[in-house]
Amino acid sequence: QVQLVESGGGSVQAGGSLRLSCAASGSTYSSTCMGWFRQAPGKEREGVASIYRGSSTMRYADSVKGRFTISQDNAKNTVYLQMNSLKPEDTAMYYCAAGSGYCYASTWVRIDKYTYWGQGTQVTVSS
Repeated sequence: QVQLVESGGGSVQAGGSLRLSCAASGSTYSSTCMGWFRQAPGKEREGVASIYRGSSTMRYADSVKGRFTISQDNAKNTVYLQMNSLKPEDTAMYYCAAGSGYCYASTWVRIDKYTYWGQGTQVTVSS
């Protein structure tokens, strides 16, 4: 079992920044593909970014490229999502997810790629 706890959400104005954290605990050795997803009201959950713990290979949704950065601190079992130049359309509940294997370009955005999910942290961006 793996437990994921997100933190760092909040309310900011457009153009602002936030850094989300995802602390993992439990049997994390098999959780090699870590992802951030988000879900806005009335919309489907979508992949935002992923990172492969072995090589730090990062992948991003087109909508956040150049603005968001995913990183990790393996010593702390923590994954981060630095979000800059935030837009109102970034408003959503953000979830951390953990899965096994590599974060392939074709699969990292798939919800069924991930076995464990956090409870989410709310991000609200006002115009």
